[in-house]
Amino acid sequence: MTITAALVLFSVTWFMVFFCVLPWRFRSQAQEGRVELGTPASAPEDAMIAYKAKITTAIAVVIFVLLYLVITSGRYGIDDLDVFGLWKNRF
Repeated sequence: MTITAALVLFSVTWFMVFFCVLPWRFRSQAQEGRVELGTPASAPEDAMIAYKAKITTAIAVVIFVLLYLVITSGRYGIDDLDVFGLWKNRF
């Protein structure tokens, strides 16, 4: 795996995990009863972005290492993706 491919894999993994982590411990301004002027009531009271980014990085590193090991092991290849046998006759 090239460095660029590893960076792309980590970036995609990081953002997918980040979008899963964002709703954790979410409290809106309406739930707290303190809606600031100029913001929607659904805006977060405390977004905790730095905390969630650290959690995301830790989880993404573990997932990335597992994916990297599976990809570079050579155990699985493009032929393993042909579940229905559609590529056998084409190439």
